Amino acid sequence: DVQLQASGGGLVQAGGSLRLSCAASGFTFNDNAIGWFRQAPGKEREGISSRSSSGGTPHYADSVKGRFTISSDNAKNTVYLEMNSLRPEDTAVYYCAAASSPGLELGYIYGPAEYDYWGQGTQVTVSS
Repeated sequence: DVQLQASGGGLVQAGGSLRLSCAASGFTFNDNAIGWFRQAPGKEREGISSRSSSGGTPHYADSVKGRFTISSDNAKNTVYLEMNSLRPEDTAVYYCAAASSPGLELGYIYGPAEYDYWGQGTQVTVSS
């Protein structure tokens, strides 16, 4: 049974930082495609970052480019999202996602259909 456990969310002031983690059980990230999404109240789920493989080029939504960084640690079987210079508009539930194989380098963020597994979400709240 595959499970992705997202953690690291919380309440932070504008300008602050958080690092989200996504640990897997029953699944190994290895060289597979990974991504992060978020969903704010009343809004659709938004893809904010993805990477086709461990050596692939990371891609970011314009709204987070230059502030967020996606990474992975195969030894810990964990994916991360480092978030800096947080803004109130970053407030959302954040979800990690993983595919069961490496993805194609498309040059842009993957949509939800590219992923096989999802984490349960972790709340990030940024106060002004």
